[in-house]
Amino acid sequence: MLCVLGFVLPYSQFVPFILEHGFDIKLFFEQLFANRISGFFGMDVIVSSLVLWIFVFLEGTRLKIQNLWVYIACNLLVGVSLGLPLFLFMRERQLEQQTETLGY
Repeated sequence: MLCVLGFVLPYSQFVPFILEHGFDIKLFFEQLFANRISGFFGMDVIVSSLVLWIFVFLEGTRLKIQNLWVYIACNLLVGVSLGLPLFLFMRERQLEQQTETLGY
């Protein structure tokens, strides 16, 4: 459910922008950093994304989770709001499988 919300809510804002302006990257970043408050949120998302990439790589490698690129792609195509809950869900599944395999 969180993955669905993480996709739908950001795209509810992004799709109208794309329909109105197309893929105008320059305008996108101008509006993202239009003032200090929007810049605050923009920088927060950028830093959160970098932290997510490191977490996905380290934790995914440790737990031998397959296709780690998928979570980075979700982050880049939608945002932390999809990449993080999806990775955490798959991480939990992997942990449960490892527990079952060990017979606990």
